[in-house]
Amino acid sequence: MRILGISGGHEPDHLGYPRPAFNAATSHDGAAVLLEDGEVVAAIEQERLNRLKHSNKAPFQAARFCLESRGLRVDEVDYLCFYISEEWCDAQVKRGLFSKGPELRTANDVMRRLVLAEFGVDVGPERIQFVKHHTAHAMSALIGSGYESSLVLTLDGCGDGESGSVSIGSGGELRSLRDIPERDSLGNFYVQVIRFLGFSPFDEYKVMGLAPYGDPRRYRALFQAMVALLPEGAWAIDFDKIADLHGAIRPRAPREPITQDHKDIAASLQEALETIVFHCLRHFQRETRQVNLCFAGGVAHNCTLNGKILRSGLFERVFVQPAAHDAGCALGSAMAVHARKAPARRMPAMSHPYWGRHIGERGEIRRALDAWRDFIRVEELADAPKAAAELLAAGSVIGWAQGRSEFGPRALGNRSILADPRPAANKDIINAMVKKREEFRPFAPAVTEEDARDYFDLGGAETMPFMIFTVPVHEQKRQLLGAVTHVDGTARVQTVSRRMNPRFWQLIRAFGDITGVPVVLNTSFNNNAEPIVDSVDDCVTCFLTTRLDKLVVGDHLVHKKPAPLSAYAELVPSYPTFVKLLSLRGPTPGGYEVERAIVTTYNDARTPVSAEAFEVLWRADGRKRLRELLDGVEDREAVIAELIELWSQRVVRLLPATDD
Repeated sequence: MRILGISGGHEPDHLGYPRPAFNAATSHDGAAVLLEDGEVVAAIEQERLNRLKHSNKAPFQAARFCLESRGLRVDEVDYLCFYISEEWCDAQVKRGLFSKGPELRTANDVMRRLVLAEFGVDVGPERIQFVKHHTAHAMSALIGSGYESSLVLTLDGCGDGESGSVSIGSGGELRSLRDIPERDSLGNFYVQVIRFLGFSPFDEYKVMGLAPYGDPRRYRALFQAMVALLPEGAWAIDFDKIADLHGAIRPRAPREPITQDHKDIAASLQEALETIVFHCLRHFQRETRQVNLCFAGGVAHNCTLNGKILRSGLFERVFVQPAAHDAGCALGSAMAVHARKAPARRMPAMSHPYWGRHIGERGEIRRALDAWRDFIRVEELADAPKAAAELLAAGSVIGWAQGRSEFGPRALGNRSILADPRPAANKDIINAMVKKREEFRPFAPAVTEEDARDYFDLGGAETMPFMIFTVPVHEQKRQLLGAVTHVDGTARVQTVSRRMNPRFWQLIRAFGDITGVPVVLNTSFNNNAEPIVDSVDDCVTCFLTTRLDKLVVGDHLVHKKPAPLSAYAELVPSYPTFVKLLSLRGPTPGGYEVERAIVTTYNDARTPVSAEAFEVLWRADGRKRLRELLDGVEDREAVIAELIELWSQRVVRLLPATDD
């Protein structure tokens, strides 16, 4: 039995700001997952393919990847699953029926129309399945854990009008204990508070990293007034009282300096979140006597909270779904339908997330790299892990791309930036070279599974393969691991198994043989403007537009070559399908002024461009080289330089020509 699970929005990349078919909650972190007889055979987030972070577009590219990776047509799939309940979706369709046409009366009609428009196939109404949002979250964690029985907690912003659930999972089935209403959403609570700190949705992990710099006692009373802990593990949030923060601090604008006030607010927020979650867990653990916990939903990406749950002693084992955000609902919805349709066939536990696009075989990689020959020099490697380890030990910061990409938000050794974890200065160096992010945010260590306990307190966990728990670094190792030890003495650890990822394990082991420390700094391979890289071209683009020292792709070591502007003129410019060119003429005090900009269709953000660059992009068709488009441009070098900068911001694409 083949099942395709999907999550995300409904509009193609090229359309404007989405008017979701069902609900605003169904328009971020799109993904597709393919199960064959209960086993995951392909899974990828839409953002890896369309290069739009937290993509709110329909996950058609992701679905196509899953199907094509197995040589399938959409009509060869038994069920297509969507991660919101049919009742909820039907209600949303009815509210907006006038804009959808009289023939689209149900959510099933809408889904079939989307599939027909994209794939040219009417799959039939019986093959469209809907799964309640928090059931999808819960099943992704329960099945992923492999536990026979467990308490299952889900917490996020919202989905189906709810913000979480508590259930007992047993034998692949769920028995609901409580649905948590949206009015008490911990995800929404967290997001509304971090706005005072100058952060936006999807920045929650930044504030988690900021919290250890603060003192939670300073604003504890304010947060206690926002939250009421109720009997039987329940709580209530008074969102109106969040406004009382105005009396405590002046809200920070983005890019303003972060003060101790902001750090203390972050600490108090983290403490309030932990207090609520533990209040819930203690009650349900007493009531159910469950010794295992499964956790999913966006709140489950709070690795600090996860680490404290793990070390609390409340549960013997804790599994947190590594794709705990809405992309994981594509996985969970497929799992739920499998459990519903084939209950006798048990699904395996989640042992790794390497289900994405393969970086390519040796010959494919070399051909892709050779297309960039004006910018890079390529060296064949006999032992890529050893060569990479030697580079790290010598002080290089490298991009590392191997095998199939990871499903989920973490780079777990197949699309990673790697560095020596020992010099504390490497945090600032990598931020300056690549990430361009806040200096307070920590980097994570990857350690061989066999050596992990020598450096980190894993508590009751045997392994931590998914970088989803923050745990203490042994005190005597903190100074040694200066680049990956956070200010509070913790680290977000990934243990690497020789069986699950042999090449990454070999690299870390080789680094340990050279330095005596079998640990590397591991962060996602991307800059601050893009999702994690996926293809060879993505890798080279990031390599060339950052100050990374070297790139290792498969068995190839890539060096940068000095490239004159004339070399860039041989590249082919285009722009992503999720951006549009905008030219507006309007009155100003001095007359009329023309505004020219690149506009992203998902949030209306505008990047100004010069008249000359605008004209070049207007004429770009994805085939002509830049030099062909520069005819009549007076300052060609200035336009090329401007396009290179727009390329580094990922609102313009520059790729080698394919007609040589």
